[in-house]
Amino acid sequence: MAIDVQAIEGYIKGILIALGDDPEREGLKDTPKRVAKMYEDIYKGMCYTNDEIAEMLNTTFEDDLALGNAENDLVFMKDIEIFSHCEHHLALMYNMKVAVAYIPKQKVIGLSKIARIADMAGRRLQLQERIGSDIAEILQKITESEDVAVIIQGEHGCMTTRGIQKPGAKTITTTLRGRFNTDPMLNNKLMMLYTKDSTNQFG
Repeated sequence: MAIDVQAIEGYIKGILIALGDDPEREGLKDTPKRVAKMYEDIYKGMCYTNDEIAEMLNTTFEDDLALGNAENDLVFMKDIEIFSHCEHHLALMYNMKVAVAYIPKQKVIGLSKIARIADMAGRRLQLQERIGSDIAEILQKITESEDVAVIIQGEHGCMTTRGIQKPGAKTITTTLRGRFNTDPMLNNKLMMLYTKDSTNQFG
C-alpha cells in the first residue's frame, strides 16, 4: 500500500482552513506539502504488513554457531529508541525505548535488523501494546523461534499534552511469547537484564 501524498496535501489544506487560517499566506503556503512528505516518512511502516517486513529484514546467520544446545541462552537488546503515533488522537508517542529478547534456535538475526524491526513497527498509527506484538511477531517469523519478549517504555502525547495533562507519565508494556510467558526463571532473567544498569525500573 502506497501513501497518497497528494491526497494528504489536500486534507491538510482543508484542516488549515477549518482552523480559521489562510493556507495561501506566506508562512503556510508550503505547509500541506511539507506535512504530506513528513507523513510519508513517519508512517512508512503502514505501507508494509508484518510478513513483508519480515521478508525485507530476513538476514540471519547460521554458520559457525552452535545454537540450541543451551535452552536458556538468549539474545537481549535494549534501549532501542523509536517513536510512534497514537491511533486514537494521532498524538506523538515519544521517549520510547524498546527492549527485545529471543532464544535462538537455528537462526540469529543481525543486530541492526532488530532495531529496524522496532522502527518500522513504530512508524504506523499504533497502540503501544500492538507495537510490542508486531515486533514479537516479525521477530518470530525471521528467527523461527517461539520464545520472544518485547518490553516498551514510552510517553504519550495524549496523556501529557491533552486530557489529564500529566507530563512525565510513562507507560510500560510487556509482550511475552513462548517460554518467556511460561517459565518463571527465564522471565526473571529477562527482568534482571532489563533493569540492570538502567533507569527503567519496575515498581
